[in-house]
Amino acid sequence: MVAFNYLLMCAIFGTTFLVIKVGVAAGLPPFLSAGIRFTAAGLLLFGWMFARRKVRFSMLFRKEFAFIGAGSTFATFAVLYWAEQHIDSGMAAILSATGPMAILLMQSVALRQRSSILERAGCIIGLLGVITLMLPELHAQANVIWLVSCLLVLLGEFGYAAGSLLTRRTLLRNPELPPVALNAAQMIYGGIGLLILSAFAERSWSQPIDFLPAAGSLIYLTVAGSMLGHSLYAWLIKATNAFFPSTWLYISPVIALGLGALLQGERLSLLTLAGSLLVLAGIVIPRWPDLKVYAASRSRRRAVAPADRNIRESESV
Repeated sequence: MVAFNYLLMCAIFGTTFLVIKVGVAAGLPPFLSAGIRFTAAGLLLFGWMFARRKVRFSMLFRKEFAFIGAGSTFATFAVLYWAEQHIDSGMAAILSATGPMAILLMQSVALRQRSSILERAGCIIGLLGVITLMLPELHAQANVIWLVSCLLVLLGEFGYAAGSLLTRRTLLRNPELPPVALNAAQMIYGGIGLLILSAFAERSWSQPIDFLPAAGSLIYLTVAGSMLGHSLYAWLIKATNAFFPSTWLYISPVIALGLGALLQGERLSLLTLAGSLLVLAGIVIPRWPDLKVYAASRSRRRAVAPADRNIRESESV
C-alpha cells in the first residue's frame, strides 16, 4: 500500500505542471484558475473533515494558517501559473524543484541556522544547474519575458520555503492537528488571495477559452493535484516518516520533463538535461546522509522479515 500510494503521489505531482500548461494554453486566466483550484480543493477537504468531526469551524480563523497559505499557495502558485504562459512545463518543474534549496537558504540567512558542508555544496551545485538551464536564453538577444518568468518561479520557491517552515513549526507545536486539515485551511486562504489578485489583475481578460481542455485541467488539478496528491503526502508521512515522502522531488521533475517532451513537443537539449541533473543533484546531496540511513533501515527490515516469518512458522508447527 505504501509503495502504490507513493508512486501515485509522484505521478500526480509530476503531471500537474503539464496540466497547468494545458489550462493556461486553453485560455484560462492564470490567477483565476489557480484561485478556483485551491479554494475549491480547500473547502471540499475541510468540509469532508468537518462532516467527520475531525475539525472545528473555528480552526479556519487561526492566523498561522493565513500566513502558511500566503507562502505555500499564494506566492508559490501565483508566479508558477503566470510563468507557465511563457516557459515549458518541464522547465517550470525543474525550477520548482529548487524549493528545498530555498528552505536551506532561508534557514541559514533568516533563521541564522548553521548549514553543513553538504547543504552548502548542494546549493552551489543546484545554482549551477539553474544557470545551465537558462544558458540558451542568456545572450545578447535574450527573451526577456522568458527570463523574467524563470526568475519569478525561483523567487516563488521562497514563498514555498516560508510556508513549509511555518507548517513544520505549527505541527510541532500542535501535534493533535491533522496535517490534512492544516493543508485544507491554508489552501482556502491562498486560493482566496489568488481570486482577489485575479479580480484586480485580470479584469480586462477577453481571450477566448477552449472549454474542454480548460475544464479538464481545472478539475484534474483541483481533485488530483490538490486534494488527492497532498492527502497522499500527509498519509505517507504518518505511515512512514517525514523524510521518505519528500523524495517525490527526485522523481516528479523527471516525469514532468518527459511528459512535456512527449505530449507537448517541448525541447530537450543537452544543456536542459545537464542543468536538470545538476538541480536534482543539488537536492539529493544535502539529503544524502538521510538517504543512506533510510536505505540501511530498509535493508535491515528486509533481512529481519524472513527470520520473523520462520519463527512464526516454527511456533505454529
